[in-house]
Amino acid sequence: MTTSKRGSWELPISESELARLTEEMDQAHQETLPVMAASARDLTQEIHDLRATEPDTGPRQRVHVARRRFLIGAGASAAALALAACGGDSDGSTGTPSKSPSGSGGTYTGDLKVVALAAALENQAVGAYQAALKAAKDGKLGKVPPVFATFAQTAMDQHKDHADAWNAILASADKPKITGTPLSNHDDVTKALGKVKDVPGVAKLALRLEDQATQTYVFAASNVKSKGGIETAATIAPVEAMHSAILHYVLGQYPVPDDFIGTDKAASPSLLTV
Repeated sequence: MTTSKRGSWELPISESELARLTEEMDQAHQETLPVMAASARDLTQEIHDLRATEPDTGPRQRVHVARRRFLIGAGASAAALALAACGGDSDGSTGTPSKSPSGSGGTYTGDLKVVALAAALENQAVGAYQAALKAAKDGKLGKVPPVFATFAQTAMDQHKDHADAWNAILASADKPKITGTPLSNHDDVTKALGKVKDVPGVAKLALRLEDQATQTYVFAASNVKSKGGIETAATIAPVEAMHSAILHYVLGQYPVPDDFIGTDKAASPSLLTV
């Protein structure tokens, strides 16, 4: 992080470099969209096929089997793709979130609770970037380079796409979409965002949310078992990791790739309040 002679914050990398990184991030994201759409269609068909061919164990069990087929291996694939882009201070630990994705009660159970959690995390990121952009527009963040606002807008739009992808899975399982942020830690995030007064503060909070989302996908894939729709999950985590890498640059930190993406920052399914 750098300051001018007057003490005001200055972007640690050139604006042209941040613009280039944002463009590359968006290109990578755009390449994932057809994959996510195709996976959603394949997954819907898979659910229909299971209902038609499997023994009558009940609709909940059939959908649960389809969900498990969706998520198997996603974390390993996502982690492998993300390593080149993701830097940070993860110590490679396995973290402490609950290893069971299921929870007692609630609308979403089993693997669908993990899917709902992912959608909620994406919505949380959308809300954070949206609030930051409004604060910048209202002059509450001091000097905000236009190129950083472009990055924030681009990242926010990508999180919207990711939320749509997770919600498509819930809809295919006849479950309500996650349209808000039903997370028990959301009030704390909102309060933290309200205290932010400059771009570095926004970047630090955004980095926390990006790391949480990336590591949650890795954690989830280690604790659920399925095959179908692997590309949908595997293509989301690397884009989240690219967000993190760029935010490290904004904070003046060189994002050295990690040998292993830990799960110490992963969100537990118990955070979900629905």
